[in-house]
Amino acid sequence: MSGQLKEVRNRIKSVTSTQQITKAMKMVSAAKLRRAQDSIIQMRPYARKLQDMLSNIVSGSSSDGGMPLAEERPAERVLLIPITSDRGLCGGYNSYVIKLTREVIRTRYESQHAKGNVTILPIGKKAYEYFLRNNYKLADAFWNIFSDLTFDNVRRAAVFAQQGFLNKEYDRVEIIYSQFKNAATQIFVAEPYLPIPKVEKKPGAKTIDFMFEPAMEPLLREMMPKILNTQVFKAVLDANASEHGARMTAMDKASDNANEMLKTLKISYNRARQAAITTELTEIVSGAAALQG
Repeated sequence: MSGQLKEVRNRIKSVTSTQQITKAMKMVSAAKLRRAQDSIIQMRPYARKLQDMLSNIVSGSSSDGGMPLAEERPAERVLLIPITSDRGLCGGYNSYVIKLTREVIRTRYESQHAKGNVTILPIGKKAYEYFLRNNYKLADAFWNIFSDLTFDNVRRAAVFAQQGFLNKEYDRVEIIYSQFKNAATQIFVAEPYLPIPKVEKKPGAKTIDFMFEPAMEPLLREMMPKILNTQVFKAVLDANASEHGARMTAMDKASDNANEMLKTLKISYNRARQAAITTELTEIVSGAAALQG
């Protein structure tokens, strides 16, 4: 009986220690989430407006001449950019991104993948480790961006994708990541990146006209890469905020589960202790009765 009590006590200690860790991690993630959330909330309207403007310009052009980053061609070679975190303990966040990447390959690029023409550019250690372990074709120069998250580091990954598209190493580029909504909700999406997506014209919709100064071609040649760099940076900031939100939620649930487990263990401990005391009393009474007899 004493062995059982000791085992339950050890389990209570272990769960209590784990709960202290999960509470601390939740607080750290909450602090990081506030900063990451502020960054993406400030960035999103700016990036969205630039993307809308670029898509409208590309859609309104009669040809892709002078806009090589908008050139439509058969998707023979594909680059996918999944964005995960460097660390775990954030619920199903990383697995959802990886699962969506695999789903995109299966539904859209299965024949290209069979030919070895699908390349993965992972951002985040978890994506890098998974696709390396499963023998996917990798461009692995930018997976550790989150160790020093700056615009310049993200820009290098964006430029790599753009140069690959311009050199016709890739005919299609997509970014797979989680859009941050709130701490408990992330929306996992696969967004087309290159060629620059065009706006679908609806019947009766007004056409947006732009005035260019200087001429359109040199201006777009200068602006397009910068706007595209901003789109990748926005996706990385979205993913960063989503990671901290997912980790905070996961640690909160883990702390709640630890509370429930502690209640159950304490009930088991009290029952075992009462049983041990009852047994000891019975033995004492029986011993006293035997002496009197």
